[in-house]
Amino acid sequence: MSRYWSPLVNSLQPYVPGEQPKLRNLVKLNTNENPYGPSPRVLEALCAEANEGLRLYPDPNSDRLRDAIAARYGLERDQVFVGNGSDEVLAHTFLGLLKHDQPLLFPDITYSFYPVYCGLYGIEFEQVPLAEDFTLRIEDYRRPNGGIIFPNPNAPTGRLLPLEAIEQLLEANSQSVVVVDEAYIDFGGDSAAALVARYPNLLVVQTLSKSRSLAGLRVGFAMGQAPLVEALDRVKNSFNSYPLDRLALAGAVAALEDETYFEQTRRAVIETREWLKTELERLGFEVLPSAANFLFARHARRDAAALAAALRQDGIIVRHFKQARIEQYLRITIGTEAQCRQLVEALNQLFQSA
Repeated sequence: MSRYWSPLVNSLQPYVPGEQPKLRNLVKLNTNENPYGPSPRVLEALCAEANEGLRLYPDPNSDRLRDAIAARYGLERDQVFVGNGSDEVLAHTFLGLLKHDQPLLFPDITYSFYPVYCGLYGIEFEQVPLAEDFTLRIEDYRRPNGGIIFPNPNAPTGRLLPLEAIEQLLEANSQSVVVVDEAYIDFGGDSAAALVARYPNLLVVQTLSKSRSLAGLRVGFAMGQAPLVEALDRVKNSFNSYPLDRLALAGAVAALEDETYFEQTRRAVIETREWLKTELERLGFEVLPSAANFLFARHARRDAAALAAALRQDGIIVRHFKQARIEQYLRITIGTEAQCRQLVEALNQLFQSA
C-alpha cells in the first residue's frame, strides 16, 4: 500500500491469472491454452503484415475483422464489437451494460474476474449458488437484477447450459442484459449467437484465445443487437480507440478464415478430452461432464492440493482452486495426446507408490 494510491486502488482485490512458470520440459495443463499452434495461415498473415505499415495506426473500427465475425455467425457489422482479448470486452460490458441500481447476478462458482470487475467499477452483485451438481438453475435468476452474466460452458466446471435454457433465461429477464461468456463454446456447445436476432437483451462474448490458438495475440469480441454494441463502442472510444493492433487484426481474420484447421484441432481436443475422462475415471476420479477444453475432477481418496503438488514434482502443472465447494477439485487443461498420456502415467505412478 502506498500513500499515493487512490482510495479505489486500496480497495481492489485483483484477479490472479493462471501461473505461467518458466520451467523446461513442462507439461502445462493449467491455463486452458490450446495445445496446438495457430493456423499456418495466421503465421503467413502476421509475416505479411510485419512491414513499414506498422508506422500507421490500425483501423480504429476493425471493420475487416468485424465483417469476418459477422459473416461466420450470420450477423451484421454493427452487431459485432471487438477488443483486446475477451477480458477487455467484458470490462467494457460491465461498465457499459451491467452497472445499474439493481445487483448484477452471476454464479458462485464461475470466472473469478467477475467480482474483480464489480470492485473496479463499483457494481453491486449477488453470487447465485449453483446446484449440488454444479448446474445453473434458471429459476434462481427469476428475481430483480441489474443484469446477468455467466460462462457457457461454465468455468471452471465445464458444464454446458443448452440454448433452450438460455432462451428461458432471456425471456424471464427481458428488462436486463444477459451476457453469455462463450470462451469455450467451440469445444462442445452451440453458440447463443444464433439467438441475437430475437433477443435485444442478449450479448454473447467470445475469444480467439482458446479454439483458435491465439491466446498470445489477444483478440476478443461480442455479438448483440446494434444498441448494445453501440454502448460498448462508446466505452471503448472513451478509453482506447485502437485496442487491436495491425498484427492482431491480420492474424484474427486469417484464423477465422481457416475453418479446416479450426475443425481439425477442435476435434483433436475433444477426442483427447473424452479419452482422458475415461482414464481419470478408471483411476478413481469423479469427472464432471465437460463441453470445454478442460476437465474438472476430484478423487475420492486423494487430496487435490497434495495431488497438484505431487504432479508438479513430475513437471506437470494443473490448476487447483482453494475456493469453498471446489477445494477438492483439479481443473485439467486438455493437452496433446502425448501430454495427457504423460499425466495419466504420472498419476498411475503416484497411486502405485502410495
